[in-house]
Amino acid sequence: MATVLSVFKPTGELAQAITNFQPRAAQQQMAEAIAATVKKKGELVVEAETGTGKTFAYLAPVLLGKGKAIVSTGTKNLQEQLFHRDLPMLRKVLAPEKVVALLKGRSNYLCLHRMEQATQQAGQFSKDIQNQLITVKRWATSTRSGDVGELNALAEDASVLPQVTSTQDNCLGRDCPVYEDCHLVKARKEAMEADIVVVNHHLFFADMALKDTGFGELIPSVDTVVFDEAHQIPDIASQYFGETVSSRQLTEMCEELQRLCMTELKDLSQASAMARTLLQALKDWRLLFPRDPMRGNWRDWRKKPDVAEVAERVQERLTLLTDVMKTAIGRNKDFDNLHERAEQHLTIWRQLMDVDRTGYSFWFETTPRHVSLHQTPLSVAKTFGGYIKRNKMSWVFTSATLAVNGKFDYFTKRLGIDDADTLLLESPFDFAKQAKLCLPRYLPEANDPNRHQMLTEIAEQCVKVNRGGTFLLFTSHRMLQQMAAILRDRLDRDILVQGESGKTELLETFTKKGNAVLLGTSSFWEGVDVRGEALRCVIIDKLPFASPDDPLLNARVEDARLRGVDAFSTIQLPQAIIALKQGAGRLIRDKDDSGVLIVCDSRLVTRQYGKQFLSSLPAMSRTRDLNEALSFLAQVAEKDETNNDELISN
Repeated sequence: MATVLSVFKPTGELAQAITNFQPRAAQQQMAEAIAATVKKKGELVVEAETGTGKTFAYLAPVLLGKGKAIVSTGTKNLQEQLFHRDLPMLRKVLAPEKVVALLKGRSNYLCLHRMEQATQQAGQFSKDIQNQLITVKRWATSTRSGDVGELNALAEDASVLPQVTSTQDNCLGRDCPVYEDCHLVKARKEAMEADIVVVNHHLFFADMALKDTGFGELIPSVDTVVFDEAHQIPDIASQYFGETVSSRQLTEMCEELQRLCMTELKDLSQASAMARTLLQALKDWRLLFPRDPMRGNWRDWRKKPDVAEVAERVQERLTLLTDVMKTAIGRNKDFDNLHERAEQHLTIWRQLMDVDRTGYSFWFETTPRHVSLHQTPLSVAKTFGGYIKRNKMSWVFTSATLAVNGKFDYFTKRLGIDDADTLLLESPFDFAKQAKLCLPRYLPEANDPNRHQMLTEIAEQCVKVNRGGTFLLFTSHRMLQQMAAILRDRLDRDILVQGESGKTELLETFTKKGNAVLLGTSSFWEGVDVRGEALRCVIIDKLPFASPDDPLLNARVEDARLRGVDAFSTIQLPQAIIALKQGAGRLIRDKDDSGVLIVCDSRLVTRQYGKQFLSSLPAMSRTRDLNEALSFLAQVAEKDETNNDELISN
């Protein structure tokens, strides 16, 4: 029988199953540490830098261990990769008897009841949605899983999807007339019976916070939990231990109620009329905020007379709506669900009007059409740390970016896992030879409104020398749009811009083109794996400090100040260092990769804290001379051309 020690040896199971498998000392060290953690029911935090092979390092001991395990990821892409590629490969050679399951959030599954409801109410929808609904119904007859990710004929953000999938709010649960055929119920049943379940962090914390009552029994039944991309956990956990209500939720509830009153409950005209008045109040509510999307401090905005007046109007109309709906409870299950949702939203709305409570950040965010109010705990350490202590499981947290200056305190304190074992594994890549880090001289200050002009010149020079692809990573959408407009006029390369199509589609196009330029903000700083010539240059516009207007950050800073703690060194700086490590990690993804990383922020050399950023980055060769970086990029391009010529001649 295979053991963790034998699996990674040159003659082990992986070497026999995988062509050109290369044993890595760091990978074996990580696997053995995880196996020991599983055995003693402990906690382990591992930073495994790019190239370590962390995925196999945690999957092997999980497959060889006893009991049930959950593997949680930060992105759908990694979740799919684990389930469809990595797990089957290892399971086949290490534990073919083990059953694995993939479980996504409920909005990823077709809801048969809502699809039928949408069909009956089709006349209330636009022609586009009606045509999309026909596509969904055809696919529904052949799908086994009900995973709407299979629906390639529709865009990821197709307008029909909210009408044919459920949310925690509108799901009828066991009262649903097609409960036994529900795709989500079947997926959860498979997960309950599996040995290893692959989920994502949002789903995990929905379960843990018992927000999703139909799924709360999965986590207590497992023996081991592995979090990959664990650097995301503190912020995601905060979302689920807080409360949120949005005008989108209230609008969807009102629109569903109106459609129901126009079809099955035509005599409830008063409820429909009350929904209409609430919709108008919600539109007035959105008009109080600036047109452009923003985040803000809800405590401050709550004090404004016009905001307070319209907030009170929304609450009054929501209260009246719930009172009117009470008179018709029991006539229709969908109507009963809508009444329950209305009461829940009203309870949370009232909570969010009471902003004098301590220990929370009260903030809001807007989209072009909606406003969301949030109550987020300033710390989840007590809640999460207490949960871990009460549940005697094995807990593994891993990512390429968890440590700051070689220490894990920033991560472990935020989660209340101060007693966890820690392990820092360096990348096996030769960064000094494979990559060059350039910090150009004579850059404008980070707050200079015209700095985009020099950044554009730097990007233009790099792209012209670079034979392969280029990433431009930004800390603001404004800078991204400014540079995108200029570069499209100056360059003859394909310019791909975040927001103009979905992230997956953009990355596929970028990789396929091989020499494109992609401009992205925060979501492209992590979870992106482009190898080889398709990505040879990464340019970062400035150090990724969180926006000073971020209300959650401001609340944490204020809380630190009240406790006599230096907020910059304990909150803002570590957060920015980890974000920069993520962005820099896009460049070198393979032992044969090479390229240039350019960070256009002079604070790396003019501020004392710059040393902490630099010491946390991979050990690339460094220069202040842009021409030296361009020369290195030209050498990489020449080598790529030679390699391609050899491939053609062979």
